[in-house]
Amino acid sequence: MSTIERTRDWLRAHPLALDAALAAGVLVSMVAGSFVDPHGENGASWGARTPGALGLTLMVLGAAALVFRRRAPMTVLAATVAFSLVELVTGDPRAPVAMSAVVALYTVASTTDRPTTWRVGLVTMTVLTAVAMLAGPMPWYAQENLGIFAWTGMAAAAGDAVRSRRAFVHAIRERAERAERTREEEARRRVAEERLRIARDLHDVVAHHIALVNVQAGVAAHVMDKRPDQAKEALAHVREASRSALNELRATVGLLRQSGDPEAPTEPAPGLARLDELADTFRNAGMPVEVARSDEGLSLPAAVDLAAYRVIQEALTNVRKHAGPDAKAEVSVVRVGPNVEVTVLDGGPRGDGEPGGHGGPAADEGPGPHDGTAEGGGHGLLGMRERVTAIGGSCTAGPRYGGGFRVHAILPVKNRTPALGDSV
Repeated sequence: MSTIERTRDWLRAHPLALDAALAAGVLVSMVAGSFVDPHGENGASWGARTPGALGLTLMVLGAAALVFRRRAPMTVLAATVAFSLVELVTGDPRAPVAMSAVVALYTVASTTDRPTTWRVGLVTMTVLTAVAMLAGPMPWYAQENLGIFAWTGMAAAAGDAVRSRRAFVHAIRERAERAERTREEEARRRVAEERLRIARDLHDVVAHHIALVNVQAGVAAHVMDKRPDQAKEALAHVREASRSALNELRATVGLLRQSGDPEAPTEPAPGLARLDELADTFRNAGMPVEVARSDEGLSLPAAVDLAAYRVIQEALTNVRKHAGPDAKAEVSVVRVGPNVEVTVLDGGPRGDGEPGGHGGPAADEGPGPHDGTAEGGGHGLLGMRERVTAIGGSCTAGPRYGGGFRVHAILPVKNRTPALGDSV
């Protein structure tokens, strides 16, 4: 940093010192100007006149008032105008005390609004010019009188221009800062949405496959001694479920890899094309699942197809975990106008409100027994709603009259973004 830049930064940090230096410069200019006679025989003559004691006093007072021009601009302007009026009336020859009023008027114009600048400037210019023209031995059209009129007008105009430029620069800077904040907020929002989406995928994969592994492992342990062939079959299902879980976890975690990573997964996301395979995994775990579909030949957007699959997967997982050992599930996928309706019903026993039953709080009102954990603290139903709402659909879940549970999702055939202000 150069010496000039360091000096400029120091003066900005100490405005009172800058004003004191300005006041000293104005005082020197006024004193020097008081020794010049503009009406000499050969033009302006230096040293042709000497200011009086009152004139010197008024110049010192006017310059001293400028030290406080930033703190009280109106007060300083009033003081310097008063000193100038006294000099205009009593000074012979006159001293240029009005120079301090010109600087004070510039300060007022640069620190206030435009209407105030015009009002104060007009009053100052009129008062000083009128007194200068009416008082003193010189004619009203003398050069000094017209000079006061011109200098006060230019001071008001220059101060207003500086204030306008400052306001313009401030507006541009504020707009740039606001745009930067908006970009940062948008980036944070996108990161949060991506984290939520990945969390939903991980929950769906882990909850489904680990539930099946748990059930099959329990079966294998129960029949290991008496029916080793059935235990071997259960362990085979455990191995298949764990392999599927690892594959889906690898695909999900692969979303976090950088683009172009050669190890990034290329397997497409699951969809309704794998619905029969999904139902077979539950049938192998001992839970009857009936599937009814009327969407043959219907091509769904990838996001809608994945959402439908995940809704069915989560609903069947909850049935297996919470509806009891004798429960069975019914899955239907039906095209209704511009939407696809997915319904999962189970015939679990009528619950009594205890964890694991069907009589807890309605799923539409918050986490309940079907919400992913026996304690009702999971995120399964919440994740389903978030996933469906994100593509512009709706999802409801709750106990059925007479026992059991129902999950119903309405998904648009054409993926659409929810309107601004919809909750996700």
